[in-house]
Amino acid sequence: VQELPTIYGARRIAEEYMKRLKRIMPVSVIELPDEPEPAQPSDKLNEAVMKREGEKILQKIGQQDYVIAMCIDGKQYESTALAQKLSGLFTQGRSHITFVIGGSLGLSDDVVRRAQVKLSFSPMTFPHQLMRLILVEQLYRSYRIIKGEPYHK
Repeated sequence: VQELPTIYGARRIAEEYMKRLKRIMPVSVIELPDEPEPAQPSDKLNEAVMKREGEKILQKIGQQDYVIAMCIDGKQYESTALAQKLSGLFTQGRSHITFVIGGSLGLSDDVVRRAQVKLSFSPMTFPHQLMRLILVEQLYRSYRIIKGEPYHK
């Protein structure tokens, strides 16, 4: 069985967008290993997994970071509105923006509380590798919109 991102090339395409972004701004990806999920999951056990993942995520977030949590129930923006939001953050001197994509169970309440914004690209659930691809593509698109450069509508 092949991993979904390998089959569809999501990782390779995300890396291409990362390469483009790195030419224009400092950007990095921190990927944490998935926490083992219980064989017989219950709400309580799932919460414990999310809490452990959340603690590891919070250790990677700096005090000065403006955190945007990717959440299904977050605010949805059109591409131009997302570009305006990011441009506004840059204008306010928010140069450390951290986007957080959760594991298969989602994000812990502690991580969501740490975030200044909850962002959603869709009410659907996506694998985190595909979500990363969508996110970096939208960041690159936002840059193009901010600079007044053409972008595919």
